[in-house]
Amino acid sequence: MSPDPGFSIKIDQNRYLPEGGKEVHAIVTVESAGRATAGPSTATVSVVIIIDTSGSMAGSNKMSAAKKAASAAVDALRDGVGFAVVAGTGNAELIYPHAGLATVNARTRADAHTAIGRLRANGGTAIGAWLKLADQLLSGAEAGIRHAILLTDGQNGESAKTFGKALADCEGRFVCDCRGVGTDWKVEELRRVASTLLGTVDIVAKPNDLTADFQAMIEAAMGKEVADVVLRVWTPQSSTLRFLKQVLPTVEDLTGRRADGGPLAGDYPLGAWGAESRDYHLCVEVPPGAVGREMRAGWAKLVIGGEVVATGNILAEWTDDEALSTRINPHVAHYTGQAELASAIQEGLQARKDGDVEVATARLGRAVKLATESGNEAISALLGKVVDVEDPATGTVRLKKNVDKADEMSLDTRSTKTVRTRKDQG
Repeated sequence: MSPDPGFSIKIDQNRYLPEGGKEVHAIVTVESAGRATAGPSTATVSVVIIIDTSGSMAGSNKMSAAKKAASAAVDALRDGVGFAVVAGTGNAELIYPHAGLATVNARTRADAHTAIGRLRANGGTAIGAWLKLADQLLSGAEAGIRHAILLTDGQNGESAKTFGKALADCEGRFVCDCRGVGTDWKVEELRRVASTLLGTVDIVAKPNDLTADFQAMIEAAMGKEVADVVLRVWTPQSSTLRFLKQVLPTVEDLTGRRADGGPLAGDYPLGAWGAESRDYHLCVEVPPGAVGREMRAGWAKLVIGGEVVATGNILAEWTDDEALSTRINPHVAHYTGQAELASAIQEGLQARKDGDVEVATARLGRAVKLATESGNEAISALLGKVVDVEDPATGTVRLKKNVDKADEMSLDTRSTKTVRTRKDQG
């Protein structure tokens, strides 16, 4: 298999700065067209399915639904994939196979179903321990796509130090998609896991919806073709990369994940890829220049297995033409608004929990305005379940007195999901 299934980089920016201007903004669109040949991916894939079996899973049909979902996930794995199933309580237990990873075939699927069917709810919750076992299992796999899916219904019982160390030890070693079932888990905990491990996070409010969600997660994992894609950003001497954020399909700040990428360059992990497109917003601070000066402010390179497979230039040119220097690139403006939207939602919901009606109203009103302007209809609909919208154009809202906890958690969990500009969508 080629290490490069049609990767490309496109840069959107306004290169013109006023005299003395320092900040250069650009949207880097990375796209993979997928393999040229038809049929399923031939990439080496290993998957660990982690199911919360703590005592709280005994209620509301959650354990029964989780077992059905786990079995459906096993069925969705393609033949030849390495897999394991882990039961999570106050520790982590490998329930299938007895050691290491099994290889998917008709016999191992049936054996896994039997093991899953024996699961019972009992004990506590130790998410860090679950992840450490997943890491041990996946570290023995061949190089390739290493993926975990994690389901929980409760709050982590480990100390902050233990949990933090487990996450740090697992960072960069595998991707983990997280799902919270019901409403007794903490959004910030699962978001932290998903963010650290470059996965997704979502709420499954109704246990009966777990099966479809698990199937979708596995199908997405089966579509991945290239592991450990890296964005290398070179900036000139005396310049600083102020930030690098993924802004589509979700907002994720990658700035702190910089690893040395050679002279004047930093490497940022982008995780595993299939046929897809993602957008990144970067800002470079350069030494101020005189009118007429031009320079390369940055050089974005896509690196797979040490090989550069696509590049794009970020440019800067100083001008005294105010019409040029004050023009805001629509892609930069759009994603700046989407990042602010995520912050406004999270800050507004926290203020609501804290009983600060004034701040909650202001921040959620701002979120309504930003969601409306960007055409983010999914977020607008979720906001409408938490506030009464009087004027979406101005963000005039009133907090609803009674809000379903699942609706509030759905808004919080999905606050970082973004959309492209209306022009791109069309």
